[in-house]
Amino acid sequence: MSQTPAASTQSPDGPDSSDSELARFRSEVTVELVKHSAADSDVLWAARVSTAGEQSLEELQKDPERSKGLINYLMRDRHGSPFEHNSMTFFISAPIFVFREFMRHRVGWSYNEESGRYRRLEPVFYVPGADRKLVQQGRPGKYEFVEGTTEQHELTGRVMEDSYRQAYAAYQEMLAAGVAREVARAVLPVGLYSSMYATCNARSLMHFLGLRTQHEQAQVPSFPQREIEMVGEQMEAHWARLMPLTYGAFNANGRIAP
Repeated sequence: MSQTPAASTQSPDGPDSSDSELARFRSEVTVELVKHSAADSDVLWAARVSTAGEQSLEELQKDPERSKGLINYLMRDRHGSPFEHNSMTFFISAPIFVFREFMRHRVGWSYNEESGRYRRLEPVFYVPGADRKLVQQGRPGKYEFVEGTTEQHELTGRVMEDSYRQAYAAYQEMLAAGVAREVARAVLPVGLYSSMYATCNARSLMHFLGLRTQHEQAQVPSFPQREIEMVGEQMEAHWARLMPLTYGAFNANGRIAP
């Protein structure tokens, strides 16, 4: 990750010619689990209500380990609704282009993202890290990414950083002239970092992971963009700690959401 000094503090719309020069460049994404109500026992009481009625509430006091076979059965035979009675809320910081892919996932997800209409957007931009594969080979559905050359990495970083600085300078100029934030933001690129809350349940998260991550246990291949996969990997790590039996069943059954 490369990063220049942080931008100076100033009034929300006040011009500061140094901001474009002090732009920050990042290569990572961050995912914070801010709240949750999610446990393997949630799957069990939801499933057992069909046969036990109110007695299914007893699952709240029992060790879910004793019923991991039921969780595996539900996953294997794709009885999906018991996996919906839980909730996880994440705070995510990533480039705008990641969020535009993210919001293709609509079922079982809720989003609230920071707004360029209501706040002055900060000059924090995405530049691929040295480990980001740059060269695409093959056709859609069969392609792969391979390492770029040192020259390609240097070119990518230099061109991106120059473009970002110019775009942010234009944004500042428009704000200083009194142009509304919702209009001025149009000059900013999708490599700008944004932040959002994303809330989901285990079932919707499994659908997301099945499409947006690559894994050796996956039955169905996926070809995600690396940057959204980075988000998915961090969300997956949080979920695995909250619902280890459900997570294990997901992997054991080919990472196919029920």
